[in-house]
Amino acid sequence: MKKVVEKSYLLLISLGIGCLVGATDSLFGQVLLAVSNFREQHYIELLPFLSIAGCLIIFLYKKWGSGTEKGMGLVFEVGNTPKQKVPKRLLPLVMVSTWITHLFGGSAGREGVAVQIGASLAGMLQRGLKFSSQKRLFLMVGMAAGFSGLFQTPIAASFFAVEVLVIGKVEYKVLPYAVVAAYSASTTSSWLGLEKFTFPLKQELTFTPEVFLKLFIAGSLFGLVGWGFAWLLKKTKKIASLKLSNPYCRVVLLGLVLSLLFLFFQPDRYAGLGTNLIAASFSGAKIMTYDWISKLLLTVLTLAAGFQGGEVTPLFAIGTTLGVVLAQVLGLPVLAIAACGYICVFSAATKTLFAPIFIGAEVFGYTHLVYFVPMVVIAYGFSGKQSIYNGQKLVCEERQEAER
Repeated sequence: MKKVVEKSYLLLISLGIGCLVGATDSLFGQVLLAVSNFREQHYIELLPFLSIAGCLIIFLYKKWGSGTEKGMGLVFEVGNTPKQKVPKRLLPLVMVSTWITHLFGGSAGREGVAVQIGASLAGMLQRGLKFSSQKRLFLMVGMAAGFSGLFQTPIAASFFAVEVLVIGKVEYKVLPYAVVAAYSASTTSSWLGLEKFTFPLKQELTFTPEVFLKLFIAGSLFGLVGWGFAWLLKKTKKIASLKLSNPYCRVVLLGLVLSLLFLFFQPDRYAGLGTNLIAASFSGAKIMTYDWISKLLLTVLTLAAGFQGGEVTPLFAIGTTLGVVLAQVLGLPVLAIAACGYICVFSAATKTLFAPIFIGAEVFGYTHLVYFVPMVVIAYGFSGKQSIYNGQKLVCEERQEAER
């Protein structure tokens, strides 16, 4: 009876976490959209100040963000280290610094920020309610709420939270609480006016040996690109920190390089989230053969320089535009393969399996699971061990630590 009461209490708390995180996600997301719209209208005037904006971000973290610089890496440390916790100051810092990054044209995402928002708020509640033995559960519940509140894909968000901390392990016991938090966060943010991206996909794929072979080729390439993004991001960050050890010098020099590169390309095409590329892919607008690699490289450089933001929305843009190119080369339906790219590159770069499948279902329609599932499995299989999240552990590593 005691366990039933405790579980019911945790479900109720998960509902509250979802509502709180959903409201915060809505604020963050709507301000981010307003900032992005303002940048689009004043792109040329704002872009030269990207390096100065980067210096402001570094100053904020130096002044008030000690211990929070790792961002998503800190969230993984908290999930896998018993004594670690998410500092309260992470919440305002990551939101403000991401708004600054997007205002001045940095190429970055928002998912990592939303997950950090959820983890931070859930951690505050966990400590306030003195659930010291449930820190990991609260963290995953917060992650699910953060992801779902921003993207409004509650099933995908729930599985993302329970499978992302340790590669190859799914925390099924946390799933009921994650689902409650994810649905309440999604409902709250939607009720508060944050819109969800959906594209009811009408194209179908007919399976034949030839089509399956082409899908296998596309899936393997999606997996390799996701792996390449994760590997290049890690290497570039390492090289940048070694060659430019002073963070102010690093963000100024790389910020200047980014400003020149952004000006070289079509104005505002590769700045910000990349939702413009996603919209172009699914509306039939012109997609360049180099759009995916340009977005990939500029996102890596932005994050390596020290600007803040996530990786997932740029990964969606990279996968979608790559899908358009591959579909044209392989003679496959463009929109269907663009949708596969949307979820497959994300799967490969994050080392998650169930979350991207359900993202595909919740964004494009459940009827397409028949080819979303094998495509994600193929991409996941070709993605190696590299991930965009440095704090991720392999299940074998977790077992070894438990045995010590």
